Amino acid sequence: MQDRLEKQRTYALIGHGGTGKTSLAELMLVASGALSRQGKIEEGTTALDYEPEEIKRRGSIQPGFAHFTWKGADHFLVDTPGDTNFIGDLPYLLTAVDGVVLVVDALDGVKPLTKKIWGEARKLNLPALVFVNKMDRERADFAMAMGGLSSVLGVRAVPLFLPIGSEADFRGVVDVLGDSAFFFGQDGTLSPGPVPAEMQDAVQAAREVAVENIAETSEELMERYLDAGELSAEDLEAGLRQGVQDQSLVPVVPGAALAAKGGSLLLDAIVRFLPAPLARAPWQGKDGATRASSPDEPLAAFVCKTLSDPFTGQLSILRVLSGVLTPDMQVMNATKEDKEKIGGLLFLEGKKQVPCKEPVGPGAIVAVAKLKNTSTGDTLCAEKAPFVLVPPKLTPPIISYALAAQEKGDEDKVFAAVQKLLDEDICLHLERNEDTGDMLLSGMGQLHIELAVEKAKRRYKANILLQTPKIPYRETIKGKAQVQGRHKKQSGGRGQFGDCWIRMEPLPRGAGYEFVDEVVGGAIPRNYIPAVDKGIQEAAARGFLAGYPVIDFKVTLYDGSYHSVDSSEMAFKIAGSLAFKKAMEQCSPVLLEPVMLVSVFIPDEYMGDIIGDLSSRRGRVLGSDSSGGVTEVRAHVPMAEMMQYAQTLRSMTGGQGTFTMEFDHYEECPPQIAEAVIAESKRPEA
Repeated sequence: MQDRLEKQRTYALIGHGGTGKTSLAELMLVASGALSRQGKIEEGTTALDYEPEEIKRRGSIQPGFAHFTWKGADHFLVDTPGDTNFIGDLPYLLTAVDGVVLVVDALDGVKPLTKKIWGEARKLNLPALVFVNKMDRERADFAMAMGGLSSVLGVRAVPLFLPIGSEADFRGVVDVLGDSAFFFGQDGTLSPGPVPAEMQDAVQAAREVAVENIAETSEELMERYLDAGELSAEDLEAGLRQGVQDQSLVPVVPGAALAAKGGSLLLDAIVRFLPAPLARAPWQGKDGATRASSPDEPLAAFVCKTLSDPFTGQLSILRVLSGVLTPDMQVMNATKEDKEKIGGLLFLEGKKQVPCKEPVGPGAIVAVAKLKNTSTGDTLCAEKAPFVLVPPKLTPPIISYALAAQEKGDEDKVFAAVQKLLDEDICLHLERNEDTGDMLLSGMGQLHIELAVEKAKRRYKANILLQTPKIPYRETIKGKAQVQGRHKKQSGGRGQFGDCWIRMEPLPRGAGYEFVDEVVGGAIPRNYIPAVDKGIQEAAARGFLAGYPVIDFKVTLYDGSYHSVDSSEMAFKIAGSLAFKKAMEQCSPVLLEPVMLVSVFIPDEYMGDIIGDLSSRRGRVLGSDSSGGVTEVRAHVPMAEMMQYAQTLRSMTGGQGTFTMEFDHYEECPPQIAEAVIAESKRPEA
């Protein structure tokens, strides 16, 4: 197994949407012989995009997994989505691989989302290659794409090949370090040939820069280079491999996936430069534990994704971290401290499942069906050697919608259907807002939530309505008051009597609620004082202006009276409630709105438009930072103004902008907006 693992490669294709990652994966599968013909996204015939929603929108919405062999070695490939709506679980997928291939579009080069996705790979210290795709398209510009790698991503890119021609004339490549050329046949096969005379100077210049970059990977190589003025082919290979492993260098391969050009060149580069699973640093577990990536260690496997299959049910996608995983194995879910029985192991080729009857070691990505209590992010391990991998942090959801059943009485069906989707997609969150009563589905964008609802309807026949959620406003006070709350009811027999005097005053924003007992001399018996407090809190929760909870105020109970027979906890609770309502009338109540901290990432040229748009949404811009052509704008913006922002940003930036937002604080509502909210709250009563 050791020799087999030395040759094994486990990697992900990453990049922003539309760069051709799935087409490239398709080309690699055809080149390896795993597929007989190359499918096309436009025709809905690719192996890795098979969900109806993916075929309909012609783009990946979930990762695709594939296992194949190339020149006798195992390859495990993960094709990741590139749309901002579907990259929320990217850190989990990248945890499951040992390297990445960044796919860059030769037409548009590096985009803001490319930088974000690249940053996720760099956080996990993953070695990388770059594939510059679509070299056969109109406007293809290899030099522009290379420039973006250095200026935007800050990488030292080493072109392994220079393209011969471009656009419709893209017909071959020159091996920069080998000083030889290859020309593409009709089916993408390679034929050696002479380096075009007009490219000699460009190739020589590229080689000199590449050799210098490789020489800088170690002092030993630098000394040899300075002494001899050149490095041997073996030194260049070893130095470049070391530069990739320590992430100081990134080799680049040009190609055209749909035209079947460059697939074998990329596969060879992956074998030459990306690491085997045995080369990984030890995995970091909870409480400081570590686990080496070795078949001799006890078993540990990370669940990087959960998929739903119409025939086999729930599929847990495992990356073996250490040890050996065999079919029909008893394991421990160390995350949940629960036993699981592994049934058969499956290799995936998109939706095709191939039974795996042999043990698999570190680096293998396999699917297991019908685990009873295992979900994405869990660690499975040997029962006698527990280990829990520390998973990376995920980006919190940025947008929420209220769910409602299309037909009355179907609420439980809707909830059950969405709950099943949550098992599959960890970036979806379902919760009930206690303040508004809404059932909120939160996700990474409007499209993310819409497609989740579409999937629930298709799979589970749940007809769901999406509604803009209610804004969780709050109420507070600006003034002070001193009032009496008196409840007296006598209608024969035992009556009700409660009497209290309170002072109410505002507290600083975020201070919450404070109750102070200053009753002396037994004016109110001690056992009735908590009832006054409870009555005030319950009344505050129901609101005063528009039915929203009242926050940030202090109540001091300082006097009152009682009746030895008619007083009770209920009577004093009602008295506290009455006192609160009286005090609110005199304390200048105001409506508060939630304000979000928003970070928007856009190309530099859109900064002025974005700042203007945020200002028009009553936002306060806090600042901006620009790096490598990408600007981050930070602002405080009321939540009410951000409910449809995803669509606006996509429209303004042609899909290049992304944003995150999180609750920051509450602020007083402008009078005209407060009046509209209060009027709306009274409408149902009317």
